[in-house]
Amino acid sequence: MLSSAPGITVEVCVDSVESAVAAAKGGANRLELCGNLALGGGTTPSIGLFQAVRSAVTDVTIMLAVAGSGTVPFPGRWIRAIVPIVMIRPRTGDFCYTPDEFAIMREDIRAFKHAGAHGIVMGVLTKDGRVDIGRSATLASEAAPLQVCFHRAFDMTRDPMEALNDVRSIEHVTRILTSGHRPTAPSSLPTLRALLEASAPDTPVKGGHSLGILPGSGINSSTVRPLLDALLPHGLRAIHLSGGSWIPGTMEFRREGMGMGIGGEGEWGVWRTSEERVRQVRHIADEAWEEYAEAVRNA
Repeated sequence: MLSSAPGITVEVCVDSVESAVAAAKGGANRLELCGNLALGGGTTPSIGLFQAVRSAVTDVTIMLAVAGSGTVPFPGRWIRAIVPIVMIRPRTGDFCYTPDEFAIMREDIRAFKHAGAHGIVMGVLTKDGRVDIGRSATLASEAAPLQVCFHRAFDMTRDPMEALNDVRSIEHVTRILTSGHRPTAPSSLPTLRALLEASAPDTPVKGGHSLGILPGSGINSSTVRPLLDALLPHGLRAIHLSGGSWIPGTMEFRREGMGMGIGGEGEWGVWRTSEERVRQVRHIADEAWEEYAEAVRNA
Protein backbone atom coordinates (compact mmCIF):
# COMPACT_ATOMS: atom_id res chain seq x y z
CA MET A 1 0.00 0.00 0.00
CA LEU A 2 1.07 3.59 -0.56
CA SER A 3 1.71 5.96 2.29
CA SER A 4 -1.14 8.23 3.37
CA ALA A 5 1.33 11.11 3.00
CA PRO A 6 2.21 10.73 -0.70
CA GLY A 7 5.37 11.87 -2.36
CA ILE A 8 9.11 11.79 -1.90
CA THR A 9 10.67 13.87 0.85
CA VAL A 10 13.61 15.81 -0.57
CA GLU A 11 16.02 16.69 2.22
CA VAL A 12 18.75 19.22 1.44
CA CYS A 13 21.79 19.83 3.65
CA VAL A 14 22.79 23.50 3.91
CA ASP A 15 25.22 25.64 5.88
CA SER A 16 24.05 29.19 5.21
CA VAL A 17 20.94 31.33 5.02
CA GLU A 18 21.44 31.76 1.29
CA SER A 19 21.60 28.00 0.72
CA ALA A 20 18.57 27.38 2.93
CA VAL A 21 16.48 29.89 0.99
CA ALA A 22 17.62 28.40 -2.32
CA ALA A 23 16.72 24.88 -1.15
CA ALA A 24 13.28 25.99 0.06
CA LYS A 25 12.54 27.81 -3.19
CA GLY A 26 13.70 24.76 -5.12
CA GLY A 27 11.15 22.56 -3.36
CA ALA A 28 12.94 20.93 -0.44
CA ASN A 29 10.65 19.38 2.18
CA ARG A 30 13.28 19.27 4.89
CA LEU A 31 16.60 20.99 5.65
CA GLU A 32 19.58 19.56 7.47
CA LEU A 33 21.53 22.49 8.89
CA CYS A 34 25.30 22.13 9.31
CA GLY A 35 28.36 24.28 9.68
CA ASN A 36 31.28 23.92 7.24
CA LEU A 37 29.31 21.57 5.01
CA ALA A 38 31.89 21.11 2.27
CA LEU A 39 34.76 20.50 4.69
CA GLY A 40 34.71 16.92 5.95
CA GLY A 41 30.93 16.47 5.92
CA GLY A 42 29.84 19.34 8.14
CA THR A 43 29.83 20.19 11.83
CA THR A 44 27.43 21.65 14.40
CA PRO A 45 26.10 25.05 13.25
CA SER A 46 25.79 28.07 15.50
CA ILE A 47 22.57 28.98 17.26
CA GLY A 48 22.70 32.29 15.41
CA LEU A 49 22.75 30.51 12.05
CA PHE A 50 19.87 28.26 13.13
CA GLN A 51 17.71 31.21 14.15
CA ALA A 52 18.50 33.14 10.96
CA VAL A 53 17.77 30.14 8.73
CA ARG A 54 14.50 29.34 10.50
CA SER A 55 13.32 32.92 10.08
CA ALA A 56 14.39 33.17 6.44
CA VAL A 57 12.84 29.85 5.43
CA THR A 58 9.57 30.70 7.18
CA ASP A 59 9.41 33.87 5.07
CA VAL A 60 10.06 31.86 1.90
CA THR A 61 7.37 29.25 2.59
CA ILE A 62 4.82 31.96 3.40
CA MET A 63 5.71 33.78 0.18
CA LEU A 64 5.32 30.61 -1.89
CA ALA A 65 2.01 29.75 -0.27
CA VAL A 66 0.64 33.22 -1.01
CA ALA A 67 1.86 33.00 -4.60
CA GLY A 68 -0.26 29.88 -5.13
CA SER A 69 0.45 26.67 -7.00
CA GLY A 70 -0.15 28.35 -10.36
CA THR A 71 3.00 30.45 -10.08
CA VAL A 72 5.45 28.10 -8.34
CA PRO A 73 7.40 25.28 -10.01
CA PHE A 74 5.96 22.45 -7.87
CA PRO A 75 2.49 21.55 -6.56
CA GLY A 76 1.03 23.51 -3.68
CA ARG A 77 0.92 20.41 -1.49
CA TRP A 78 4.69 20.66 -1.03
CA ILE A 79 4.52 24.12 0.50
CA ARG A 80 4.77 24.02 4.27
CA ALA A 81 6.86 25.56 7.00
CA ILE A 82 10.33 24.01 7.16
CA VAL A 83 12.01 23.86 10.57
CA PRO A 84 15.64 22.72 10.17
CA ILE A 85 17.02 19.57 11.69
CA VAL A 86 20.49 20.19 13.10
CA MET A 87 23.80 18.37 12.76
CA ILE A 88 25.40 17.55 16.12
CA ARG A 89 29.08 16.98 15.38
CA PRO A 90 31.74 18.90 17.34
CA ARG A 91 34.51 18.47 14.79
CA THR A 92 35.43 16.88 11.47
CA GLY A 93 37.32 13.60 11.43
CA ASP A 94 36.21 10.28 12.87
CA PHE A 95 33.16 9.56 15.02
CA CYS A 96 34.87 8.27 18.15
CA TYR A 97 34.62 11.14 20.62
CA THR A 98 36.44 12.11 23.81
CA PRO A 99 34.46 12.66 27.02
CA ASP A 100 34.77 16.43 26.54
CA GLU A 101 33.52 16.24 22.94
CA PHE A 102 30.62 14.06 24.00
CA ALA A 103 29.68 16.55 26.72
CA ILE A 104 29.65 19.30 24.08
CA MET A 105 27.31 17.24 21.91
CA ARG A 106 24.85 16.78 24.77
CA GLU A 107 24.92 20.49 25.56
CA ASP A 108 24.39 21.40 21.90
CA ILE A 109 21.35 19.12 21.72
CA ARG A 110 19.84 20.83 24.76
CA ALA A 111 20.50 24.25 23.23
CA PHE A 112 18.94 23.45 19.84
CA LYS A 113 16.02 21.66 21.44
CA HIS A 114 15.32 24.78 23.49
CA ALA A 115 15.73 26.94 20.36
CA GLY A 116 13.01 25.01 18.53
CA ALA A 117 14.84 22.59 16.25
CA HIS A 118 12.69 19.95 14.58
CA GLY A 119 15.30 17.24 15.06
CA ILE A 120 18.97 16.36 15.31
CA VAL A 121 21.45 14.41 13.22
CA MET A 122 24.12 12.48 15.10
CA GLY A 123 26.23 9.33 15.20
CA VAL A 124 28.85 7.84 17.52
CA LEU A 125 31.08 4.85 16.76
CA THR A 126 33.38 2.60 18.75
CA LYS A 127 37.06 2.15 18.04
CA ASP A 128 36.43 -1.22 16.38
CA GLY A 129 33.98 0.18 13.83
CA ARG A 130 30.62 -0.55 15.41
CA VAL A 131 27.79 1.77 16.39
CA ASP A 132 28.38 3.01 19.93
CA ILE A 133 24.95 2.01 21.14
CA GLY A 134 25.30 3.42 24.65
CA ARG A 135 26.51 6.88 23.70
CA SER A 136 24.20 7.15 20.67
CA ALA A 137 21.26 6.18 22.88
CA THR A 138 22.21 8.89 25.37
CA LEU A 139 22.17 11.54 22.62
CA ALA A 140 18.90 10.24 21.17
CA SER A 141 17.29 10.28 24.61
CA GLU A 142 18.54 13.83 25.16
CA ALA A 143 16.88 14.88 21.90
CA ALA A 144 13.54 13.14 22.42
CA PRO A 145 10.81 13.75 21.37
CA LEU A 146 12.51 15.43 18.39
CA GLN A 147 13.33 13.50 15.22
CA VAL A 148 16.69 11.75 15.44
CA CYS A 149 18.69 10.78 12.36
CA PHE A 150 21.79 8.58 12.61
CA HIS A 151 24.08 10.14 10.03
CA ARG A 152 26.72 8.76 7.66
CA ALA A 153 28.89 7.56 10.49
CA PHE A 154 26.78 4.51 9.61
CA ASP A 155 28.84 4.17 6.41
CA MET A 156 32.08 4.01 8.41
CA THR A 157 31.02 0.89 10.31
CA ARG A 158 32.43 -2.56 9.58
CA ASP A 159 29.18 -4.13 8.36
CA PRO A 160 25.94 -2.44 7.22
CA MET A 161 23.47 -5.05 8.49
CA GLU A 162 25.21 -5.28 11.85
CA ALA A 163 25.09 -1.49 12.08
CA LEU A 164 21.41 -1.49 11.12
CA ASN A 165 20.59 -3.91 13.93
CA ASP A 166 22.61 -1.80 16.36
CA VAL A 167 20.77 1.39 15.39
CA ARG A 168 17.44 -0.46 15.57
CA SER A 169 18.14 -1.14 19.23
CA ILE A 170 18.37 2.59 20.02
CA GLU A 171 15.10 4.17 21.10
CA HIS A 172 14.02 7.45 19.44
CA VAL A 173 16.14 7.08 16.26
CA THR A 174 13.79 7.67 13.33
CA ARG A 175 16.02 7.24 10.26
CA ILE A 176 19.51 6.49 8.98
CA LEU A 177 21.32 8.65 6.43
CA THR A 178 23.50 6.35 4.35
CA SER A 179 25.22 5.95 1.01
CA GLY A 180 24.97 2.19 1.41
CA HIS A 181 28.56 1.73 2.58
CA ARG A 182 29.95 3.03 -0.70
CA PRO A 183 31.08 6.56 -1.69
CA THR A 184 27.74 7.34 -3.35
CA ALA A 185 24.21 6.06 -2.95
CA PRO A 186 23.63 5.45 -6.70
CA SER A 187 26.62 3.07 -6.68
CA SER A 188 25.18 1.00 -3.82
CA LEU A 189 21.65 0.07 -4.85
CA PRO A 190 21.81 -3.60 -3.72
CA THR A 191 22.88 -2.65 -0.18
CA LEU A 192 20.32 0.17 0.01
CA ARG A 193 17.63 -2.25 -1.17
CA ALA A 194 18.60 -4.71 1.57
CA LEU A 195 18.55 -1.96 4.20
CA LEU A 196 15.13 -0.75 3.07
CA GLU A 197 13.69 -4.25 3.16
CA ALA A 198 15.17 -4.96 6.59
CA SER A 199 13.71 -1.74 8.01
CA ALA A 200 10.21 -2.15 6.57
CA PRO A 201 7.28 -0.70 8.59
CA ASP A 202 6.23 -4.18 9.73
CA THR A 203 9.54 -4.58 11.61
CA PRO A 204 9.36 -1.81 14.25
CA VAL A 205 12.45 -0.72 16.13
CA LYS A 206 12.77 -0.16 19.86
CA GLY A 207 10.03 2.21 20.94
CA GLY A 208 7.55 0.87 18.39
CA HIS A 209 8.21 3.07 15.35
CA SER A 210 9.68 2.09 11.99
CA LEU A 211 13.19 3.11 10.95
CA GLY A 212 13.51 5.08 7.72
CA ILE A 213 16.43 4.70 5.32
CA LEU A 214 17.54 7.99 3.77
CA PRO A 215 19.93 7.54 0.82
CA GLY A 216 22.41 10.37 0.43
CA SER A 217 25.68 11.24 -1.36
CA GLY A 218 25.99 11.54 -5.10
CA ILE A 219 22.29 12.25 -5.68
CA ASN A 220 21.61 14.82 -8.39
CA SER A 221 19.42 15.30 -11.44
CA SER A 222 21.49 12.79 -13.43
CA THR A 223 21.45 10.00 -10.85
CA VAL A 224 18.18 10.36 -8.95
CA ARG A 225 15.76 8.72 -11.42
CA PRO A 226 17.55 5.35 -11.65
CA LEU A 227 17.84 5.32 -7.86
CA LEU A 228 14.13 6.04 -7.42
CA ASP A 229 13.10 3.47 -10.01
CA ALA A 230 15.19 0.82 -8.26
CA LEU A 231 14.20 1.63 -4.67
CA LEU A 232 10.65 2.98 -4.65
CA PRO A 233 9.21 -0.57 -4.83
CA HIS A 234 11.25 -1.43 -1.73
CA GLY A 235 9.88 1.36 0.43
CA LEU A 236 12.07 4.37 -0.39
CA ARG A 237 10.25 7.58 0.53
CA ALA A 238 13.04 10.15 1.05
CA ILE A 239 16.33 11.26 -0.51
CA HIS A 240 19.14 13.53 0.69
CA LEU A 241 21.37 15.88 -1.30
CA SER A 242 23.24 19.16 -1.06
CA GLY A 243 22.64 20.53 -4.55
CA GLY A 244 25.70 22.65 -3.95
CA SER A 245 29.06 23.68 -5.34
CA TRP A 246 31.82 26.17 -4.71
CA ILE A 247 31.17 29.65 -6.07
CA PRO A 248 33.72 32.47 -6.20
CA GLY A 249 34.01 34.61 -3.09
CA THR A 250 33.56 38.37 -3.31
CA MET A 251 37.07 39.43 -2.26
CA GLU A 252 38.96 41.06 -5.10
CA PHE A 253 42.27 41.27 -3.24
CA ARG A 254 43.74 37.80 -2.69
CA ARG A 255 47.12 37.71 -1.04
CA GLU A 256 49.36 35.45 -3.08
CA GLY A 257 50.66 32.36 -1.33
CA MET A 258 48.38 32.80 1.66
CA GLY A 259 45.44 30.70 2.76
CA MET A 260 43.77 29.12 5.77
CA GLY A 261 44.90 25.58 5.06
CA ILE A 262 41.72 24.48 3.31
CA GLY A 263 43.15 24.11 -0.17
CA GLY A 264 41.48 24.06 -3.56
CA GLU A 265 38.40 26.11 -4.28
CA GLY A 266 37.60 26.36 -0.59
CA GLU A 267 40.46 28.77 0.06
CA TRP A 268 38.62 31.67 -1.59
CA GLY A 269 35.31 30.16 -2.61
CA VAL A 270 31.96 29.86 -0.79
CA TRP A 271 29.79 26.73 -0.74
CA ARG A 272 26.26 27.39 -1.95
CA THR A 273 23.19 25.30 -2.71
CA SER A 274 21.71 25.86 -6.17
CA GLU A 275 17.96 26.50 -6.28
CA GLU A 276 17.86 25.14 -9.83
CA ARG A 277 19.66 21.90 -8.91
CA VAL A 278 17.20 21.27 -6.08
CA ARG A 279 14.26 22.12 -8.36
CA GLN A 280 15.46 19.64 -10.98
CA VAL A 281 15.65 16.83 -8.42
CA ARG A 282 12.28 17.86 -6.96
CA HIS A 283 10.67 17.68 -10.41
CA ILE A 284 12.17 14.27 -11.19
CA ALA A 285 11.17 12.91 -7.77
CA ASP A 286 7.58 14.11 -8.20
CA GLU A 287 7.40 12.61 -11.67
CA ALA A 288 8.84 9.27 -10.50
CA TRP A 289 6.41 9.14 -7.59
CA GLU A 290 3.37 9.82 -9.76
CA GLU A 291 4.38 7.10 -12.20
CA TYR A 292 5.06 4.63 -9.39
CA ALA A 293 1.76 5.43 -7.65
CA GLU A 294 -0.13 4.99 -10.92
CA ALA A 295 1.54 1.62 -11.52
CA VAL A 296 0.57 0.47 -8.02
CA ARG A 297 -3.03 1.58 -8.50
CA ASN A 298 -3.24 -0.31 -11.80
CA ALA A 299 -1.54 -3.47 -10.57
